[in-house]
Formats: sequence, structure tokens, C-alpha cells
Amino acid sequence: MHLKKFEVFMEIKGLTQKEADKRLKIDGLNDVPDPKYNFWQAFASKLWNISAWILEAALILECFLGKWIQSFFVLLMLLFAAFNGATQKKKSRKVLNMIAHKLNPLVIVKRDNIWKQIDAKFLVIGDLISLKKGDILGADAKLVQGNLQVDQSAISGESNLIAKKETETIFGGSIVIKGEALATIIATGKNSRNGKTINLINTSAAPGHLQKLLTTIIYYLCLLDGILTLILIFFAIIHGKNILDMLPFLAMMFIASIPVAMPSTFALSNSFEATKLSQEGVLTADLTGIQDAANLNLLLLDKTGTITENKTSVFKWYNLCQKADKEVLSYVSATLDEKNSGIIDDAIFTFLKQKNIKLIKADKYISFTSDKGYSQAQVGNLDLKLGSFKQLSQLDTTSIEKIGQISFENGRSVAFLINNKLAGIFILKDTIRPDAITTLQEIKNRGIKAIMLTGDNQKTAQSIATQVGLQGKVISINNFTENLNIHELAGIADVLPEDKLFIVKLLQQKGFIVGMTGDGVNDAPALKQAEVGIAMHNATDIAKKSSKMVLLQDGLSPIIKILDAGHRVYHRMTTWSLTKLSRTAELTMLLTIGFICLNYIPMALNAMVIYTIMNNMVTMMIGTDNTYVSYHPENWDILKLAKRAFSLASGFMLSGLALLYFCTQKQIAPAKIGAIIYIYLVFSAMLLVLITRSKTYFWKSLPSKYVYITQLINIVITLTITAMGLGIQQLALSEIGLAILFSLLAAIIIDVIYKKITVKN
Repeated sequence: MHLKKFEVFMEIKGLTQKEADKRLKIDGLNDVPDPKYNFWQAFASKLWNISAWILEAALILECFLGKWIQSFFVLLMLLFAAFNGATQKKKSRKVLNMIAHKLNPLVIVKRDNIWKQIDAKFLVIGDLISLKKGDILGADAKLVQGNLQVDQSAISGESNLIAKKETETIFGGSIVIKGEALATIIATGKNSRNGKTINLINTSAAPGHLQKLLTTIIYYLCLLDGILTLILIFFAIIHGKNILDMLPFLAMMFIASIPVAMPSTFALSNSFEATKLSQEGVLTADLTGIQDAANLNLLLLDKTGTITENKTSVFKWYNLCQKADKEVLSYVSATLDEKNSGIIDDAIFTFLKQKNIKLIKADKYISFTSDKGYSQAQVGNLDLKLGSFKQLSQLDTTSIEKIGQISFENGRSVAFLINNKLAGIFILKDTIRPDAITTLQEIKNRGIKAIMLTGDNQKTAQSIATQVGLQGKVISINNFTENLNIHELAGIADVLPEDKLFIVKLLQQKGFIVGMTGDGVNDAPALKQAEVGIAMHNATDIAKKSSKMVLLQDGLSPIIKILDAGHRVYHRMTTWSLTKLSRTAELTMLLTIGFICLNYIPMALNAMVIYTIMNNMVTMMIGTDNTYVSYHPENWDILKLAKRAFSLASGFMLSGLALLYFCTQKQIAPAKIGAIIYIYLVFSAMLLVLITRSKTYFWKSLPSKYVYITQLINIVITLTITAMGLGIQQLALSEIGLAILFSLLAAIIIDVIYKKITVKN
């Protein structure tokens, strides 16, 4: 095998800490302030989409017909939608920027002739850095040793691999795909090619499962409106109505169905939980991860750093050759990675120091990669290898004969070869995390299947699984097939990082919503594939960028916080979707049937615009509502959701029709009937929020202060404009009270029936 020569490059010493501090004061942090949010540009962009086009068409039509008051209210709706969208986008961006500045790449830099890991924002021009597979470069640099293959898609937009040789420049944001190298920083911050801060936030994420499902629901809701609109037009023609006069009203029927507040509610709810999680030690790199956490029903757990502590120690050393212990262990030191040491390197380094072993330098060296499974060094005429026993045992056909007395169930095995002959084996033992047993039990109680993944042998893995209470058998990755009963598994052993993508895909094909923890370079594809990829706090940059959630502390307990956040978002969006479906169906059915029976639409266009604006404000605040955590994976059942929404809408529609009948029997004028129906719809919509948001009766559970305050504002505005006749027909207090009474009675009856049915189901 060809060995790459290991060179120290004594002339490349890097900077001293004093020099770095001086340059940092002159040039500033390798950090670029976020560009100022252009509110008016965002506002203008919200005026160019489907819902805006419908409103703009209605506005032009109203102006053409000379209906200036109605034109004003349509314009008000248009401006509200744009202003609200721009405002919530600003809030969401603020949260993501806050998280982004906590997710900077980490870099190995040489300061005072010592290699250390620092945050990339502290890089300065002249720093000597070490680059390896999976690193994301935090600033522009020039290669001084080694060759790399990099992905520069963050800069060029193209993801083709680009070869970089010594003396060539590599730009900040590039991802190292292959190779190792040393490089010196040549430009930072705004002076770099990218001209912006390099972070690990996923800004181009696709919509999550929840958002896709709700978008589908809204699509069918629009179809319902289309059918009802055709019915209205049909009866309008029969009654000899002017279709042109009805067009603005029909446009508003569609506007009432369009989820104007859906993007804002999603942004608000996700941002609300992302902020809370960041305070609890979890950073959200992709907001869809929070949404999908509620549906999670299978969790793949990396053993090291998750179930066990992110450090290990040598439990036993077995010398399997004729050389003395001190001589063999001295050779072992040459195969350890001093520059980019991992937990195995650290454990063996500590063991060697305790034994007072003399450390030696390799003449030639190749560091460990998961592709081959071992590190390699040349000392004189000796070829030394340190790594996975499973991999290295294939090089020495006599290795099986030498290990008869070794107990592999005590820990992970690391083999040492001299000239491709097994010379010794380290047994490394991990320490179970204090929170592992209780947290795994909590995950199990929530109906989530937990499966441990480990590179350890099957016996060691079974021992760990038993200790932490994972029920089932541990199998080797070689026996993992699609015919396995997943619920009988406790863990999978002998797993290489590249096996994890195969495991995730197979489980997803079986219908599982998969979560996964990981930290390595080769974990990245599987973390990206999983619905909820979770990077451990010590993960490589590429693993963090591929994940949706990043932990800032070791252990399992932060995963419970992710699950809780997912359930809170799920229940808020369930409330939003039920409310949206119900009140839209109630509005369209009530007005359509009212038109058929009364020969006029029992609600003024102005009132419909105000109703739509005010209710969007209320439903948007659902994103901040107090809610509960359910202890089982959620599963979106569109048919079930539609049935519930239609049942609620039908109940309030029937009550509304009864109110219409009562008003006509009392010979109340059509204009006043329209205002009464407006009040009824406003109050029934707010009561719908209260009914759908809680498992108890609506009068027993208070919403969040934001929902509560917005509803109070809605009530005050509604009562003021109807009592004073501002934009709609003025009503007497008795007429206002009539509408409120009907809505309250309907809500109480509907809630009692609804809760009994939902509890039973």
C-alpha cells in the first residue's frame, strides 16, 4: 500500500496567540453582521402571489364599479396580508439569525505551536489550520500541504467535486469531501469571497410533513368553495341577479378560504419553539425538524456520546506477540492521531501515559478513516496499523487462533498489527450516562421504538443494551434485512457509518418516521435522510449542517425536549387547521344557503373583509398558545380531521340558519341581518378556537395571553363598529346581544357533544 509521507513542516508554525489577538483587534471577528432586513421589499413581495392577485382583481373590479367604500375595505385586506407576512418573516429571520450565530463551524488551528479547536469566527489572517473530510471552511485559505476534493456549492451553486492542490485557494463555505491538508487563512469576514458569515443553518429546507398535509387540506377547501361558488352563480342566474355585482363578493369567498395566516402561524409557532429550545440546549438548524418530531415513532441512537459518555478508557490490554509490552505500546503511540484526536486516540494516549510509555513519531503516517477502518504508520521497516478488529482481522488469517481467551463482551475491541500480524488488542469500556436508563424509559413510554446503533461487536452491544433497558435482541448489521421484525430489535452491532443511510432508508420504506443521532462525517447522509436528524454537540461540521437539530450538551435528555416541542407545534397546528376548515366551511355554507333561501347574501362585503382580517389575526396567534404534550406519536389522519371540522362547521351553520330564520320572522331589515350574521360569525370563529385547542371544555382552559388579548381586541372592534355603524349597518344593543347569545349557546352545546365524541374515539 502506498503511504503518504508525513511531514511536520517546521517552517509553518502558524501564529502565536499574542499575534492572533493583535490581528483580531485590527481586522475584527471573522463574522459579518447580518444584512439589515428590508421590510418594504418583503412587504412588496407579499403583494405578488396568488392570494394577493385575487384581492387585487377584486379591488380593481370594485373601483371599476365605483364602489369606493368596498374598495377601501378590500385594499385594507390586501395591505394587512402583506404587512402581516412581512412582519412574521422578520421575526422568523431574527430567530434563525440568532441560532445561526451559535452554529459556526469549528476549526483545528495551530497557535503557539499547539493544535487546538476554536470557533471559526476567531480565525485571523495567517492562521495555520488543519482540514479533513467533513470540515466546512470558515474563511478563505491557501493550501500549503496536501490535496483536497471540495464541494463549493455554497459559493458557485454547483455541487460538482473540485480538486484543490497545494498553493491553490479554497473559499469559505467549501465542504471537504476527500483528503487532508494544511492551509493558511488569507481572508476573513466581509473580505472573503463569500462575504458573509459561514454557519451551519439549513436555509433551503423543504416543507415538513405537517405543512404538506395542511397545504393539501387547504387545496380541497378551495375546491369546496369553488363548488359553492358555482351553486351561487347558478341560483343568481335563476333569480335574475347581476353576476358582475356578485363578483367582488365571490372573490372574498375565496379570500376567506385562502390560508393568509398559515405561513405566519407556522413561522410564529416554529420560531416560538426554536427560541425555547435554544434556551434549553438544543439549536434548531431546520424548522421542519420540530414539526416532524411529533410524528416520530422510531429513534436510532448512536451508542457513543448518546447512551454512553463521549469518552472511553482502556479496560484491558492483551499483548499477542513476542515483544515486550513497553516496546509494543511504544509502537502503538506512532499510530495515534495527535492533531485530530478522537475518543479512542485520547483513551489510548491516557493509558500510555499511565504506563509511562515512551511516545515515538512515525516516519510516515495516514490517519484513520471510516472507509478503511484503521490508522497506519511507518516506523523504520515496521508497518503499523491500529483500528477495528473486524477490519484488521481480515489481514491476519491467524488472528482468530490468538484471541481464544479474550472476552469481547466487556467492551469494544481495537486491534494493533505489526507488519500485518496481530500484535495486541485493546478492550475499551464505555461508561453508561446517568440519564440514559430513565430517558430511554421515557422514550419507550411515549410509544417510540429506540434502537441502538454501534460499531461494537454483537456481544458488547447486547451487554450495553441490557444495562440500559433496551428490550429485544441485538443483531449484526450483516443480518439486517427488510424481513426483520423491527419491534423485536434492541440494537444493531458491527455498524459502519456508511451503513446508517441504508438502515434509515429501509425503516422509512417500512413506514416509520425516523429520528437519528450522529456525529461523524459519514453519518451526514443518514442524518439528512432522517425526518429528525439530531447532531451531537461534538459532531463534525458536515454532520451538524445535515441535521435538523443540534444538541449543545451530551446525553439523551435533550431529545425529550425536542419531542415536547414537536407535540406543542403539532397541537397548535391541529387547532389552526380545525379552526380554519370549520370557520371557512361554516361561512361559505351559511351564506350560500342563506342566498338560496333569502335571494340575497346575508352579509355585507365590508363585514366579510373585516371578519377575514380579524380572524386571521386571532388564528395567527394560535402559534403561541398554551397547549399540551401527548405521550404517543401523532399520525395525521386527513379524513378524520375533515370529519371533525365538517361536524363543527355544520353545528355552527345550523345555529346560524336558526338565527337567520329568527331574524326574518321578526322582519328585521336585510342590512341589519347582515350585521347580525357578521357578529355571529366573529364570535363563533373565536369560540371555535377555544373549543379545538383544549381537551377539556372551552370554559375550563385559558389560552395564552397573546390569543386572549387578540380575541379581546377582536371583540372590542366588532362591538364598536356595529354599535356605531362604522363601515357596516348600525345595530341596537339588543340585536348585538341576540347574535352573541346564539353563538354562545351553540358553542356550549357543540363543545359538550364534540368533547364526548373525541374522548370516546
